[in-house]
Amino acid sequence: MIELPNESIDISVAIPTYNGAKNLPILLEKLIQQIGLKNIKGEIIIVDNNSKDNTAEIISNYQANWNHNFPLRYCLEKEQGAAFARLRAVKEAKGELIAFLDDDNLPASDWVIQAYKFAEKYPQAGVWSGQIHGDYEVEPPANFKQIQAFMAIREHGDKPFLFDANNLRLPPGAAFTVRKKAWDENVPSRPTLSGKLPGIMVQGDDYEPFLYINEAGWEIWYNPEMHTYHQIPSWRLEKDYLISLARGCGLPICQLRLITAKKWQKPLIFYRTFLGNLRRVLHHLIKYRGELKTDLIALFEMEFYLSSMISPFYALKCYIRRSFGKTTNVL
Repeated sequence: MIELPNESIDISVAIPTYNGAKNLPILLEKLIQQIGLKNIKGEIIIVDNNSKDNTAEIISNYQANWNHNFPLRYCLEKEQGAAFARLRAVKEAKGELIAFLDDDNLPASDWVIQAYKFAEKYPQAGVWSGQIHGDYEVEPPANFKQIQAFMAIREHGDKPFLFDANNLRLPPGAAFTVRKKAWDENVPSRPTLSGKLPGIMVQGDDYEPFLYINEAGWEIWYNPEMHTYHQIPSWRLEKDYLISLARGCGLPICQLRLITAKKWQKPLIFYRTFLGNLRRVLHHLIKYRGELKTDLIALFEMEFYLSSMISPFYALKCYIRRSFGKTTNVL
């Protein structure tokens, strides 16, 4: 790894990646083209989450010919899971701000400077994210906008606003910026949710650190001036993937609600999560009676409600597994 001098850095751009050899060159070119950074000190960190492709070789080749004002660094994080890759990125980052991008996010040419400016304007903001648009390989199914947020597509208009962490209305774990101080002082070194693993779609790992940061008094904001484009390949719009995604987003719901809850609140959260989603399931069944076999979006929503309904039992199962030293996030 290339070490930097011990001088203050304004912003670190962190890119957790798994098998990102195909996507990373496109993203790095977008970062090279960033504007407005003449007086900003920064760095780019690639966190390779145990890739099986030639990601390391790709980055090594870039480093050999790198001639840009943001140094390009690389590190390998062998513990699998996006949560561990993010934790490693924060540990390695030398910037006061850390701007996260997934390897399939393409930032607008002013994305980094807009992230930086927002920090100056909103000093109480601990986390902020912007508009994330879909860059689709094929046309999405009808009514896809109803579920596009599950694919980290966020288009909330042109006015800044505070996210509602208490109701799990939060930005995704891609294309966001966080103050290193807010993360270091409040996010535990071991996550409850590790994130997607090969063959396992359970998510929630992106929301977990935001909940800790918000609980400590930091604000979480939407910054409409930050634009990124999420590349969506055709296979992510197929039925099998969408149903797995709905299930993976629903199962951690109870665990997320328990993260910052007081001890006396936890039984209430358990029952409210179950009963609230039971009502949603029944309402959905009545609304789409006879259409669930043909309406992919309605089927997605039903799978999400069902998985959210059983999430208290999944949370209990994960707790028991952790207590006995076994791996979490295994169904």
